[in-house]
Amino acid sequence: MDEIIRASWHWLLLIGVFSGVLSGALGVGSGIVIIPALALVMSFPQKSAQGTCLAVMVPMALMGAIRYKMNPAIQINMAAVLLLSVSAVIGSFVGVEIAGRLPGGVLRKMFACLIIIAALKMLFTPTSRKPENGSGERHSALIQTTEENTEGELEK
Repeated sequence: MDEIIRASWHWLLLIGVFSGVLSGALGVGSGIVIIPALALVMSFPQKSAQGTCLAVMVPMALMGAIRYKMNPAIQINMAAVLLLSVSAVIGSFVGVEIAGRLPGGVLRKMFACLIIIAALKMLFTPTSRKPENGSGERHSALIQTTEENTEGELEK
């Protein structure tokens, strides 16, 4: 694999910049760009592409989160960040164990299915949905309160 990297380092830089721009602009995980690029274009084994992508996400996500947090018009709920972070670390531990037991071809198909399902859901789900249950109403109220606070802060 080292020969691939030495011969194609410029492609890695291009993939990195492209995934960083998409991640920062759209808030997407770099996995939708980096994993397919490494596996299909750079000939990385599926598991190596996934592991490399996870390692890249840490500094990239940290930079993006700091930049978003610095923008006074954007609210980041740190309690949500804490809860998501703790649970994501636990999930990642379990996920890596699962990935280690599955063949790379199965992982590639699972990843492709996930991307297709997410894309279809985003294409066909209306952007302004009303909450359907109590927890959704509470979440909607939280967002509304946050938006009102943000508007108030912008007016100051």
